[in-house]
Amino acid sequence: MRVEDLRELDLFAGLSGEQLAELAAGDSEVRIEPGVELFREGDPADFWWVLVEGAIDLVRQLGGEPSVVGRMDAPGRWAGGFRAWDEQGVYLATGRGAAPGRVLRVPADVLRARVDSWFPFGSHLIRGVYGTARSIEATARQRESLAALGTLAAGLAHEINNPAAAATRAVGDVTEAFQTVLGAVTRLASGGLAGPTADRFAELDALRAEIRPPAASLSPLAMADLEDDLSAWLADHGVEDEWAIATPLATAGVDVAWCDRAAGVLGDGPVLQAGLQWIAGTLATTGILAELGEATRRISGLVTAITSYSQMDRGSLQLVDLTDGLDSTVAVLGHRLGTGVAVVRDYAPDVPRIQVHAGELNQVWTNLIDNAIDAMNGTGTLTLTTRAEQGAVLVDITDTGHGMPPEVAARAFEAFFTTRGVGQGTGLGLDIARRIVTERHGGTITIAACRPGHTTLHVRLPTTRVEARRS
Repeated sequence: MRVEDLRELDLFAGLSGEQLAELAAGDSEVRIEPGVELFREGDPADFWWVLVEGAIDLVRQLGGEPSVVGRMDAPGRWAGGFRAWDEQGVYLATGRGAAPGRVLRVPADVLRARVDSWFPFGSHLIRGVYGTARSIEATARQRESLAALGTLAAGLAHEINNPAAAATRAVGDVTEAFQTVLGAVTRLASGGLAGPTADRFAELDALRAEIRPPAASLSPLAMADLEDDLSAWLADHGVEDEWAIATPLATAGVDVAWCDRAAGVLGDGPVLQAGLQWIAGTLATTGILAELGEATRRISGLVTAITSYSQMDRGSLQLVDLTDGLDSTVAVLGHRLGTGVAVVRDYAPDVPRIQVHAGELNQVWTNLIDNAIDAMNGTGTLTLTTRAEQGAVLVDITDTGHGMPPEVAARAFEAFFTTRGVGQGTGLGLDIARRIVTERHGGTITIAACRPGHTTLHVRLPTTRVEARRS
């Protein structure tokens, strides 16, 4: 590039002939051809591009589609060169030729050396601007993570609310069932099943103890037929409100033959009705208590999973079984799995416990599992695999989703790269996951397979922890 060409650009107004010559000595001239890319969005911004003539379209990926967000068509307009002041600087858009022309290309290190030499105060200002911009970006990412945390908390609240509501409902139902049982006992006593004939009550209780729920649940049609048979039998034996008794008896697997034996002990009429109401009430109470126990176990399990996931009341560096973190993460993300995603655990029995920053590593599992769930769009199989090898533990997270295009897979671990819209995902990019694995644990994280129906993220963690610098 000739010094005369640079002197005509307003961008370089005020530079001396010697300064322009120094700049030209470290640059190169690149031809602009329509449709040909000069630099690409997300790549390291190792060069500073200054338009001399022609035009360049600036293209960004927005919503998965390339969109023109600007055009360099005035001589002196520039792009890139950010690594002159920011070692992590990347191109913010793809530069694609729009009209034939020329562009000045200056290496970022040359640009930094020239600016430091010619404008030391200005160079300090530029570094400050870049530092401020990166700080703002980091703060925005933190806010996004907090918003994602709110979404995660809402999902957990929903998961806990279901068993809590079931427990509350069960408490009301069991109160009603107890009232039925107590009323039936009173009627039995007034009907002659007390005192000298208490042995008849013992016989009735023995019949109750014989009742065992069916090994396999009946189909809705078979259950309806059984309820109809029991209702007809009860009506034939003078039992009123037979529908209220038939349902719990049928649910417990009681048949007409059992009812005949009960009638042999109690006879027909009011005593038979009171005795069967007592049986039905105790069966209903047992079932409700089982539901209540399941609901409270579910709540306790979620609380345990949340505690394990967050590593509350534990030190940062811990000796852990990685499967605990994987399982607690799946439990925390249970609201995202729905009914269409099956979870397969393929855990090798010989995987040793390793010393890790458990809370941080759980954030990695969260990101990888959430990405896998998102890729399956509500239907598929999530496979969690652990294996041991010499000096390391391997963790694979595999999904049967749509996979990643090669261009996405190539950039998946870049800082701030995402294919999701605002407010989607966990707010923790794969770049941060990579930092946690590599810098905090001395391991590696790679995309081991990437095709529709089979995508695997592979994490390798050393069994002997390597003390790495903080990210």
